[in-house]
Amino acid sequence: MTASDTTTELEKLVSDLRGLLANKDLDAVPEIKLLRQRLDDGMSNVRDSAVRAAQDAARQAKEAAQAADRYAHDEPWRVAGAALAVGALVGFLLARR
Repeated sequence: MTASDTTTELEKLVSDLRGLLANKDLDAVPEIKLLRQRLDDGMSNVRDSAVRAAQDAARQAKEAAQAADRYAHDEPWRVAGAALAVGALVGFLLARR
């Protein structure tokens, strides 16, 4: 299950819960108002956390790409040699078929 699937399922669950709590017959119960507010606050916190996690992942991916780029520029012959070795290995494996 992906993060997107989990988020969708969580939002569906919260929507179902909000629908249940929106029942007008429950308006007379003071705890329901408090529960609604806690639910809204919790969803806001979850969304904020998900956004921060996505931003952190994007930042880490960008930093990794920059590090790889720096290494390729600092060690071009090593990168070319590694690419040649991988290409030769793939060619050898394909030729054996």
